[in-house]
Formats: sequence, structure tokens, C-alpha cells
Amino acid sequence: MTGKIAFQGELGAYSHQACQQARPEMEVVPCTTFEDVVEMTRSGAVDLGMLAVENSTYGRVADVHSLLPKSGLHIVDEAFVRVHVNLLGVPGASLADVTEAHGHVVILPQCAGFLRSHGITGRVSSDNARAAREVAEAGDKTRAALASELAAQIYGLEVLARHIEDQKNNTTRFLVMSREADHSRRAAQMITTFTFRVRNIPAALYKALGGFATNGVNMTKLESYMVGGSFMATEFYADIEGHPEDAHVALALEELRYFTNNVTVMGVYPSDRDRG
Repeated sequence: MTGKIAFQGELGAYSHQACQQARPEMEVVPCTTFEDVVEMTRSGAVDLGMLAVENSTYGRVADVHSLLPKSGLHIVDEAFVRVHVNLLGVPGASLADVTEAHGHVVILPQCAGFLRSHGITGRVSSDNARAAREVAEAGDKTRAALASELAAQIYGLEVLARHIEDQKNNTTRFLVMSREADHSRRAAQMITTFTFRVRNIPAALYKALGGFATNGVNMTKLESYMVGGSFMATEFYADIEGHPEDAHVALALEELRYFTNNVTVMGVYPSDRDRG
């Protein structure tokens, strides 16, 4: 597939890396915010959008629950990217020169142990790749960026310390978004993502989820969030293994709809979990 794919961040961001991994043939388009990625995809300015949704160390990356259900977009793929955090400095700098490291608020906790052990102060930047660009522009040996090796290549920086993340399984999950749904594909493992709101009856959630247990459908994610600022309206975001046309999944979703309102399938796509 050729075309354009948008991501949040600057060139060299981990989302850029995710685009290269999942859609290497597509032209990348950097965006300032997640909302910009959604809007460019929805408007047709780009063909696909790449959104980071959660990290194995930090947790949820973006408020996907408020952004995705109302976006009008569909999930067509997921991608797991091993996030190797590197300390990048200007040419000629050494680790001993560095007194402060700049990175996104999400990346700083992921290498807090390394920074603390080397007496380096973490500084918040709006984007890891932007931090790399600004370090390169400043030319100050005491300043470093926490970013990818891709960013080092793009901005002419040197890797002063490689793979400094505290958790060695540090991984970010990304979702590939499209204007058009695609339920036609089949793979050894499919994921179905949907949102739903439970009816206001006793044990509604228990009853709604019972169909997944009795039909042998594995639910890999279930998160709740408030709707419209109301404590009374709760919506749920869920991932299950399987395709809606699989007999056991269809039965589970049928039972879910009986006890809920506003069930919306947001995507049906091949799992990338084995490669995460």
C-alpha cells in the first residue's frame, strides 16, 4: 500500500518508528497533536493515522477513550514497538558531560533509574524527537535528549548511552486508524475492539460480560471511563480475541447487546501481540 500515514510528534519520534515498522512503504506526515492525526486522517489529507495508546511501563499514553470513539475512524491494525531509550548528545560530548536530559513526560519515568544513578536531571519536552532536534541546535555538551536511534541519525547526534530504559521489556502499543473499516481479513489471531455502555439495571456489567466467559472468548482489555462528566454514565472500552463472524464471538456480542446500550465495534484486525 502506498500513500501517507500521519503520526504525533516530529521526525524521529517513536511513532515515526512505528510507522516505519508497520507501513514502511508509506510517506510519513508528522503532526503536533493526536487530534491533528485524527483530523488529517478523517479529512483525507492522509490515508492512515498512527496513534500510541499505551506503554508497558508508563501505562496509558493518550486518552483514547475520549478521542477514538467520536473520531469516526476505524482500527485496522495494531503495532507493538520496543521502546529503546537512548541518551543522545552533540558530537564530541561524553556521558560525564551531561547534566540534564530532555524528553517527553512519558519517557522520563521509563529511565528514571539511569538518570538518578548518573546525577542527570530530567527535563520535560513536548516530544522526544523535538528534544533531539533542540539539543542538536543548542550544541551544548551538558544537554542531552532521550530519544530513538532514528532521531540520532536524523539530527546528527551521538548515542552516549544505549538502551537505558529501566524495564527491558519496555513496549508501546500503537493503533493504525483508517476512514474505512476492514473486517475482511483473517489471521491466526484476530482482535476485535469495541465500546459499550451498560444499561442501568442491577449487575448489568456482570451479566453483559458473562457471555464472553460462557462462550470461551478471551477479553484482553477492559477499561471504564465517565461519559460527559457524569458519574452516572459509564462507558467501557474492550479488546477481545476473535472475529465478530466467529460463532462463539457472535454469540458473546449478542448477549452483550442484550444488557447494554451503544455497542460500537471500532476495529477488527490481526493481532501483533506475538511480535510485541
